[in-house]
Amino acid sequence: MKVSLALLVTALFAASVMADIQDPPANDYGPTRKLGRALQNITFGITELPDTVCKINEREGNSSAAGYGVVKGTGRTFFRLGAGVFELVTFPFPTTKGTYRPFYRSHIPWVNGGYTEFAPELGFETKFKHTRTSTSY
Repeated sequence: MKVSLALLVTALFAASVMADIQDPPANDYGPTRKLGRALQNITFGITELPDTVCKINEREGNSSAAGYGVVKGTGRTFFRLGAGVFELVTFPFPTTKGTYRPFYRSHIPWVNGGYTEFAPELGFETKFKHTRTSTSY
């Protein structure tokens, strides 16, 4: 009787411990998110062009935006398209250091480069934190 009670208590304890690891922290970035990111980069990667032109216009002026902004925005658009195709082909496999995170570097605070995980949102306001920040004047 004591042995069966001890086994029952042990089984209940083991069952409660298993519940803790059912949703590990790395589960946020899985193959489903990678597939969604791939489709989003392919579909909305073109938004890099107007977004980059606007950022260059604010920072460096109209003539820079008309020249350098268009060239940089076009390059960023093609990068998004390539990244989307790559992630679409490899979405079932963890390719970046054994994870499903994006292979490109995100915002780098000390340079005017880096990519957000998802393409920028066009418009005046956003409710999502993965896109550019909105400023009020």
